[in-house]
Amino acid sequence: MRRDVLASFVVFLVAIPLSLGIAVASGAPVAAGLIAAAAGGIVAGPAGGSPLQVSGPAAGLTVLVADLVASYGWRATCTITLLAGLLQVVLGVSRVARVVLAVSPAVVHGMLAGVGAVIVLAQLHVVLGGGPQESAVANLRELPGQLLHPAPHSALVGAVTVLVLLGWSRLPRGNRLRLVPGPLPAIAVAAVAAWALGWKAERVDLPETLLHGWGAPELPHGSPHGVAGAVVSLAVVAAVASLLCSVAVDRVRPAGVAPTDLDRELVAQGAANAVSGLLGGLPVAGVIVRSTANLEAGARTRLSAVLHGVWVLALAVCCGPVIERVPLAALSALLVVLGVRLVDPARVADLRRHREAPAYFAAFGGVVVLGLGEGVLLGVAVTAVLALRRLTRLTVRTERLVPLPGDAPGPPRWHVVVEGSLTFLGVPKVTRALRAVPAGAGVDLDLNVDFMDHAAFDAVHDWRLAHERRGGRVDIDEVHEGWYERGVTGDMSSPRKSSPQARWWAPWANRQRRSASAAEPPSPASVLLDGVREYHDSTAGLVRPIMAELAMEQKPELLFITCVDSRVVPNIITASGPGDLFINRNVGNFVPPHGSSLPDDSVMATVEYATNVLDIRTIAVCGHSNCGAMAAVMAGGKEVAHLEGLSRWLELGTPTLERFRAEDGHGDDPLARLSQINVMQQLDHLLTYPWLRERADAGELELVGLYFDLKSATVKVLDRAAGKFATIPNHVPASAYRDNGGRP
Repeated sequence: MRRDVLASFVVFLVAIPLSLGIAVASGAPVAAGLIAAAAGGIVAGPAGGSPLQVSGPAAGLTVLVADLVASYGWRATCTITLLAGLLQVVLGVSRVARVVLAVSPAVVHGMLAGVGAVIVLAQLHVVLGGGPQESAVANLRELPGQLLHPAPHSALVGAVTVLVLLGWSRLPRGNRLRLVPGPLPAIAVAAVAAWALGWKAERVDLPETLLHGWGAPELPHGSPHGVAGAVVSLAVVAAVASLLCSVAVDRVRPAGVAPTDLDRELVAQGAANAVSGLLGGLPVAGVIVRSTANLEAGARTRLSAVLHGVWVLALAVCCGPVIERVPLAALSALLVVLGVRLVDPARVADLRRHREAPAYFAAFGGVVVLGLGEGVLLGVAVTAVLALRRLTRLTVRTERLVPLPGDAPGPPRWHVVVEGSLTFLGVPKVTRALRAVPAGAGVDLDLNVDFMDHAAFDAVHDWRLAHERRGGRVDIDEVHEGWYERGVTGDMSSPRKSSPQARWWAPWANRQRRSASAAEPPSPASVLLDGVREYHDSTAGLVRPIMAELAMEQKPELLFITCVDSRVVPNIITASGPGDLFINRNVGNFVPPHGSSLPDDSVMATVEYATNVLDIRTIAVCGHSNCGAMAAVMAGGKEVAHLEGLSRWLELGTPTLERFRAEDGHGDDPLARLSQINVMQQLDHLLTYPWLRERADAGELELVGLYFDLKSATVKVLDRAAGKFATIPNHVPASAYRDNGGRP
């Protein structure tokens, strides 16, 4: 409670100047801002689904409210606010709040930036002693004349306010003055300066009591369609602002605070708007500035938001004369600074990386030139166009293949790759590429598509049938989903999802495509560079976020010791990614036993670093079938006797060979059994190191034996009790293959 009470005072200090300024900017009575702030705290606070969100009059609604006041008058605007609140309650009860999450952040940020620009253009006139025009364009057009003929005292008040705000924001973080929000001292200094120096500047006109002159809201005069549109616009815009604020607050909520219930929050916002409209207040919405201040001040429950409304109400009732000392130019200058902050250029750079900047600029320009509702609709429309463009983006590549040396003679072959979403919009592009293939040619058609509609299927299938009738041959390879196969078989069930299959898992020889101009097979270096280019084109963008997280630190889960054989790819057979495996590869996946005289410490250097520095607690040794090292060990090393280094290294296989010979039977494949025994032997070698044995006995280290059968592409795990390798059944935990001593 102590934290919440202190936080409520901080939020109260933020809310007072902003509520007054937003009321002035909206063309509403000044008291309307205080009524809305009190309703946002006292009504929305206890009932809301976001415990730490603070509601009140929002700058993002200023443009919309100003238009409503100009069109219908203040009393009728209160009725529209009341009806919009009731509509929000209905929407919240209908549990549709999560629909707001479908609104693109680019549109929201563009809308806020547009609102900021409109506020700045309008309030600059007030700061300079004039009055705002009927539109942002008119404000911009009249601004040069206002700058040439300012009211000196109003301009000085505004300048003082801005200077104090900027200076306050630059105070060191440890300074206790930072506990007081900047808007309060800025307004206070400007008011004191204007009073002390006798500056003539228009001041706040507050009624004697908060509800002085209150009357029942009036029905708007106008067409029913126009009024209904105003109610829906206000309800939707306020709801979107509140719910997006709730989502932002939810992302940084402290531990122990309940997550946001968006439907409950929408009901609470509707109730607050209904009360505020009934009492003559501004529309209410969740406000990110106040909510952030609430979090930073240490609030932990909704009590803080409720108390902030109580303090606002108490100030409005008891301290009217103090508020009336505030110059309007100071409030307008505060809104100018707030508007400038809403126009955040850093957002544009971030949106450009995601190619969503057009939606931002569309919403921004629409709000400034056309209005708030029109600007949001324009931004949503641009977002839809961008999404449709992405969904229908299609790439078609065609190249003629040159036979590799040793290939049998035959008709020319062509390679056609189609990537993207294959819809009726892409049919002309695909058919143009397919018809360019000569009659009678063989075609490898790769359909790397995530969707194919009926028109696209018909076009591809009709071309295939026609091409094959003319003597050609078509081989279709679908990389993602079997859209074409489903169309041919008539299986209209949901497509069978497969894991994303980029082409990196296939060997170079299977993927190598050469242009017709190539006179000779490519060099190994060029093949390597082609692979790097393909990685940059298709995979780098996908793994970049992961690699960025891993760039400064690695935390692998397991040490994987395996053979250097090129056919064994640890990340494929363990379905792991970057940062998961700490890998040591050597000929025969050997581990020199403790006290070995072999002058090679590379294996144990890896083990020591993995267990002592990276704190890895699992070591796997993986052998494989058709191992050349095991074949050499079985042959006594005669075939590699001329390779001195390799011969010395293979001496580590002697204990494995002796263990193999001690067995009574070796099965149908002695080489496979030798490779499996070798895995068991290397695990025993690890336990010859006293410090590893201690960890294993204490249960701090797990040892796992694996065997990869190349022909079947399956991995087996060592069952220590049986001394054999068994196929891993589905959904059986790895602990079933370990004993209590940590041994495999």
